[in-house]
Amino acid sequence: MVTRLILFIGLIFSFNLFAFSPTDTAATHKFVGVKTCGMCHKSEKQGNQLGVWEKSMHAKAYETLKTEKADKIAKEKGFTTPAVQTEACLKCHTSGSNVAAEFKEAKFNIEDGVQCETCHGPGSDYKSLKVMKDKELAMKNGLEMHDNTEEFCKSCHNPESPTFVEFNFKESWDKIKHPIPGK
Repeated sequence: MVTRLILFIGLIFSFNLFAFSPTDTAATHKFVGVKTCGMCHKSEKQGNQLGVWEKSMHAKAYETLKTEKADKIAKEKGFTTPAVQTEACLKCHTSGSNVAAEFKEAKFNIEDGVQCETCHGPGSDYKSLKVMKDKELAMKNGLEMHDNTEEFCKSCHNPESPTFVEFNFKESWDKIKHPIPGK
C-alpha cells in the first residue's frame, strides 16, 4: 500500500513538472519579425509604429556591427570574431540573437536590428486582435512585455557598452515612443 502511495505521489509530481513547465509556454511563442508586426502597425490611424521604428537607430543597429569601427571595438574587447558574429554585440544590436531557430518564424530576420519583439516579446501570439488589445490577457498567456522602463532600456544603454554615450532616457524615449492614437 505504501509503495502504491509513493508511486502515485511520484506520478502526480512528474505530471505537474511536465504539464506546467515554463519551457512549454515559451515554446509556443515565436519571433515573427518587424515586417510581420509592421503589416498592422504602419497606418497613421494605428500610430505608424513601423515608420517610427524605421527612422530610429534601433532599425540600423545590426548594420553598425558590419563596420570596421565595430570590428575594431570587438577586437579591443578581446573577441576573435567580427562584431556581427559576436554574441556580446548581437545581444544589444538585434532581436532574437540568443533564440533557437525553431522559435523564429520564416519571415524573422535578425538583420532587421532591434525590432518590436525586443520590448514587446515574441510576436506570434499577437496575431489575435483580442490579445493585442488586452495587455493583461497577453501577460496571462505568457507573453513577456516590457513597459519600456528606463531600467529595461539600460540593459543595453549602459556604461558597460563599448560605445556608451550618456543615456538620457526621457530624450531617447521621446524619439522612439509610438503610442496608438487615442489610447
